[in-house]
Amino acid sequence: MSTDTPAPAEAPDGVAPTDEPVEYEERPPRKGDVSRRCIVSREVMPIADLIRFVAAPDGSVVPDLKRNLPGRGVWVEATRAAVETAVAKKMFARSLRARVTVDPGLPDLIDRLMTDYALGTLGLARKAGQIVIGFAKVEAAVARERLGGIVHAAEAGADGVSKLTAALKRRFGGEIGCPVVRIFTGPQLDLALGRSNVIHAALLSGRAAEIFIERASALGRYRGEITRRGEGDAEPRIDEHAATSGIQPQE
Repeated sequence: MSTDTPAPAEAPDGVAPTDEPVEYEERPPRKGDVSRRCIVSREVMPIADLIRFVAAPDGSVVPDLKRNLPGRGVWVEATRAAVETAVAKKMFARSLRARVTVDPGLPDLIDRLMTDYALGTLGLARKAGQIVIGFAKVEAAVARERLGGIVHAAEAGADGVSKLTAALKRRFGGEIGCPVVRIFTGPQLDLALGRSNVIHAALLSGRAAEIFIERASALGRYRGEITRRGEGDAEPRIDEHAATSGIQPQE
């Protein structure tokens, strides 16, 4: 955590004074900064496992997913549960020591932003020629290509998913062998990839695939579908089963 902690400031009108140490910073993190303290758990965590929130000029609290917005900011663990707690307990005003307004829909906004962030990278992978689409092409890629990951639509049928899982295990000696993402719906994948009826896709090894997996993993952690970085499997399975969303399986 950065050692250049701002000096304590008086609480503004409407914010209860506190003797607790100042938690906010007046700048985004610098290159080389590696950790910050979550205002909810009080735990010092890697910056990659946190979301920065900034007090905007209009007094609203804004999520800073890229960690580069100017202004006074605080950090919350990058999970929906932690953000909901911060909103419910009015922790932003206390930690920012400012009168701020917090949209009760902030947890949903973050989910949408993180979803768009990940899917935007999937579109870049398509433009870079690092993705193949369709069951037969994915099956062929699993057999012979260097894989960056597999993507199934949330509503993908069990039969197709099982067949591709079996193909992965044949390729990798009984292991899945690469990240598997199943948290985006078919229409979301269609829009990101400029195709219709996208159910299965394979990401070929490359930087675009790596970034997509990083962002999809972050979204999975935010939703509570995979564990914090370093606590889960080496090959993450980011899976929101269709049964929980009411989506009918397809093949």
